[in-house]
Amino acid sequence: MPVVVVESPAKAKTINKYLGSDYTVLASYGHVRDLPPKDGSVDPDHGFEMKWEVASDSQKHVRAIAEALKDDPELILATDPDREGEAISWHLEEALRKRRALKKDTPVKRVVFNAITKSAVTEAMENPRDVDDALVEAYLARRALDYLVGFKLSPVLWRKLPGAKSAGRVQSVCLRLIVEREMEIEAFRPREYWSVTAALATPRGQTYEARLTVLGGKKLDKFDIATTEEAELAVQAVRSRDLTVTSVEAKPASRKPAPPFMTSTLQQEASRKFGMGAKQTMSAAQRLYEAGHITYMRTDGIDMAPEAVHAARDAIRDRYGADYVPDSPRMYKNKAKNAQEAHECIRPTDMTKDAGALKLSDPDQKKLYDLIWKRTLACQMEAARLERTTVEIGSADGQVGLRATGQVVLFDGFMKVYEEGRDEPAGDDDDKRLPQIAEGEAAEKRTVTPEQHFTQPPPRYTEATLVKKMEELGIGRPSTYASVLSTIQDRGYVRKEKNRLFPEDKGRLVTAFLVNYFRKYVGYDFTAELEEELDDVSAGERNWKDVLDRFWRDFSAHLAETADLRISEVLDQIDAVLAPHLYPPREDGGDPRLCPNCGTGRLSMRTSRAGGAFIGCSNYPECRFTRPFGPPGMEDDEIGPDGKLLGYDGDDAITLRKGRFGPYVQRGEATEEIPKPPRASLPKGWAPEEIDLEKALMLLSLPREIGPHPEDGEPIEAGIGRYGPYVRHGRTYANLESVDEVFVVGQNRAVELLAQKKARGGRGAAAKPLKELGEHPEKGGAVNVMDGRYGPYVKWEKVNATLPQGTDPQEVTLETAVQLVDEKAAKKGGGRKKAPAKSGAAKGGTKSGTAKSGAKTAAKSGTKAKSTSAAKGKTAAGK
Repeated sequence: MPVVVVESPAKAKTINKYLGSDYTVLASYGHVRDLPPKDGSVDPDHGFEMKWEVASDSQKHVRAIAEALKDDPELILATDPDREGEAISWHLEEALRKRRALKKDTPVKRVVFNAITKSAVTEAMENPRDVDDALVEAYLARRALDYLVGFKLSPVLWRKLPGAKSAGRVQSVCLRLIVEREMEIEAFRPREYWSVTAALATPRGQTYEARLTVLGGKKLDKFDIATTEEAELAVQAVRSRDLTVTSVEAKPASRKPAPPFMTSTLQQEASRKFGMGAKQTMSAAQRLYEAGHITYMRTDGIDMAPEAVHAARDAIRDRYGADYVPDSPRMYKNKAKNAQEAHECIRPTDMTKDAGALKLSDPDQKKLYDLIWKRTLACQMEAARLERTTVEIGSADGQVGLRATGQVVLFDGFMKVYEEGRDEPAGDDDDKRLPQIAEGEAAEKRTVTPEQHFTQPPPRYTEATLVKKMEELGIGRPSTYASVLSTIQDRGYVRKEKNRLFPEDKGRLVTAFLVNYFRKYVGYDFTAELEEELDDVSAGERNWKDVLDRFWRDFSAHLAETADLRISEVLDQIDAVLAPHLYPPREDGGDPRLCPNCGTGRLSMRTSRAGGAFIGCSNYPECRFTRPFGPPGMEDDEIGPDGKLLGYDGDDAITLRKGRFGPYVQRGEATEEIPKPPRASLPKGWAPEEIDLEKALMLLSLPREIGPHPEDGEPIEAGIGRYGPYVRHGRTYANLESVDEVFVVGQNRAVELLAQKKARGGRGAAAKPLKELGEHPEKGGAVNVMDGRYGPYVKWEKVNATLPQGTDPQEVTLETAVQLVDEKAAKKGGGRKKAPAKSGAAKGGTKSGTAKSGAKTAAKSGTKAKSTSAAKGKTAAGK
């Protein structure tokens, strides 16, 4: 049977249902290889050679595919129809060839389908192709660029700004947008202006509103009525004159539907209508796609397959009638210069099924499918027909003029199904309906009201408006938006409140550094041009190594220029850039940089390795005033670089501090005699702002001795460990239900918990077998049936073999047990154990074998240590 490989097990299950028993469908579980997270994985000096590594959790999936190919050496790569999908197929083929699971003559085919339906999958299988080299090269170029920026720029950031986190190619530009918008808001100064509105009535008693547009015979501009006095004069001018309708103009208008969804517009609309983040939206869309309900969800295309257009028109006719179907299908042209992702829009695979028909249980999937289904049908529906009316009202002397506007929906068209959301509130006139008004009739004044307004700053970005802005600038691509937005929030550069994005101070700090010293590489035009070059690579119009070489030549030279920068020089520059934010004007008009403690020193930005940036006094160490990085007023809530003083216990200061692994409390200060003063981490659920002196002393008093154990007199202790709150006696640990119980649990309760733990086979007490079967007939050693956490199993020495489902433990024989443990030992490489040697020479051989085993263990330990060390560098890379 040919082996078909897709990314996910859910997708594999759906496709296997369509292909049947003639194929073996397996999942790669995403990317199987990546660049090791350490310096040197991309070598610019040797043609940008890239060192790939199969991830540890991917090795078993590659091994499973290789095993399947032994039975039928034919591979069909059916990963997603975009650049990332092409890269996964390429990686998989390369990894299988490296382990010799594929031979030179092994047929390897690439198939793509935009929807997981039987017809789409069957058609794809009939039209295989080779892996697209241009798409793979575009992926390689992007991956190398992101790696080089992450692993070369981030260390510069760390050295020059201690405490700062990593930088990324697209992520840093996205962060700059948010920071600069916040700076615009802070620099904004509101401007006052007034409007005048009159409530008028027709001779028939019907009321309507009109806005003052002409005063003193001149057309009013927005800021012409600037004060309360001017507004009152305008009101008097209207009140003192009789008004007549001078003209009524009704114009027909139409409103066309929005095009079908692509990735960015789906993320924007889900954010507007449901408050869903980009990551949440893509997760729900992924599950809908894998279940076969929608087409592929990572696309910058808005065209729709002809058969889908006809299906949509038929569904509209059946549901809403022929009046809602336009004479000819609507065609939407793709705006993207090169739609290198999947080609079709995001649409339902079956136009006749609405969200109710699918019976989706997941609320996110249900909302999102309903949105996609409505937008798809609406895009093929008749336009809405409107009538817009403008009424001009004036005084006989021409000194005063007012205008009333409104509209009437004559035919709702696509609006019957769907209307696109707006990022900001619409004007009042959009849905206002006017009564019957005739030219020349009198307009009776009911009320005339002035209203004060102030200009508003630009709104903070939502995820929707940020994606829209990035798309307008040409920054990033559909497949990257969700991960970029998640990254800047996960790293603490940005926070989301009420669906708006606010830059954190560490985000401002990083942006200020990059804009001052790497302005070109966080430039909007530069990033957009680089994206276009990468698109050219995917279209086969540009060589990927030429793009990398041109970028690296300039970037590496710029990195070298920053090597000699002094930290003090960098801090002074950033301090000056961020001065309006860090030192806002004082209410009393005093110098905002004057130290409030000593009254003579000047405040400036400083850094510490542990705490990052903070504000300190120039008279240090005589004056030790500090406050957290950011504007004044944060001192009571934030933890500064020297900690937050909670109080004193005797002569010892008790402080709350920020550490590498989270907040903690500390007794005293580090000295030569006591380099590591007593500390205690805050347990899960304890918020730093809720910690006071009493709670800190409780934590520092742990572990707490409860009393002697009644059996041996050894002490019983309560404490908080790596796995939560516990009680301990010797080597036996028992979990407590809550942190609070650590401070109140008594001796009787502790003894009871420890006894229960021992009875369950806890550490310090040997578990009893369910059934003893005897010795292993060939290798010696007891074979027993045990009761485990996940059900009964067979145990022989260090080999545990799970019993087949439904097997009665009491009916297991020694023969069955030996077969199970031997099979398990063979899989683990443990089936080669020999019987104990009798001769001295044999003993020596065993000893030698033990030494080898120890060396092997040591090697494994070294590998593990390297892996752990490498893992620490992971945050350096990122978009």
